[in-house]
Amino acid sequence: MIGKTVQRGIAVLLALAAALPAAPAAADPVPPRPAPAAPALVPGVPLSPLHPWQWQLDTPDQALLPYVYRPSAAEDAIEPVDAPPGSDALVEYVPPSEVVPKAAAAACTKRAGPYQRQAERHLGRPADGRQSVADCRAIRAFQRKQGIRPAIGFAGPVTWARMRLLDARENPTATKKCPTRAYRLACVDLSQQLMWVKQGEKVLLGPVPIRTGRAGYPTRTGWHKVYWKHKNHWSSLYDTPMPYSQFFDGGQAFHAIYGNVYSPPGSRGCVNMRLSDAKALWKTLLKGDRVYVWGRKPGT
Repeated sequence: MIGKTVQRGIAVLLALAAALPAAPAAADPVPPRPAPAAPALVPGVPLSPLHPWQWQLDTPDQALLPYVYRPSAAEDAIEPVDAPPGSDALVEYVPPSEVVPKAAAAACTKRAGPYQRQAERHLGRPADGRQSVADCRAIRAFQRKQGIRPAIGFAGPVTWARMRLLDARENPTATKKCPTRAYRLACVDLSQQLMWVKQGEKVLLGPVPIRTGRAGYPTRTGWHKVYWKHKNHWSSLYDTPMPYSQFFDGGQAFHAIYGNVYSPPGSRGCVNMRLSDAKALWKTLLKGDRVYVWGRKPGT
């Protein structure tokens, strides 16, 4: 009797379960929404119209060896033209909202730049990576002293590059990463974006700021040798001048650009320099001199 009652109860439960609506299937997990990308940085002051060749700052690694010949004395006697006034001005890269028409009229920014912590450390401020009124005033005072525009206290790539240069001038060989040799040696530090020339422990030139290969077009590391010097070289790939070119590895060369060596994202492999620095290097290095490249360009 009890067995039949249990059987009838089970049957009723099964019937009720069949009548209930099916449970909805579990939804596929939703992937987390990616964090918004950091806003791109742009020159912080309205720029005047550029000379046509200034649009071609991404000078090439020509991949193939350039056509090498011995320039005549008459050709070598021609000096590259001077850079247009203001073409290598220290213009900081800031978020678009921080662009100002006149640096002198700009208020201190409340935004922390990508190199906030490094700037704080350089200036002896608490290195917490957060912008404060005192931080901004200290960074702004540094920018004004160095002629960086806009002087709004935003710790961007130009401000940090200038700080690195000033630190390196005190002792460029402090890192001990460039070997010491009895002969002339050009030292290229990709990590710090600086180069100098030394012989033994004596620094012959620099350090000076440089602009090396961007992501995908690295300036090749290791030992190289200056194999061709061409004062008035012209890139056939990009139809742009490469004054005071000194080729040391394939199509990669030291050479001047008519523009800002701090401008992102970088060259196509060459070591870009300010015109005055490239001219000084031209007089310092000779064909056959060695070049040592190490490190990694930030952002590559």
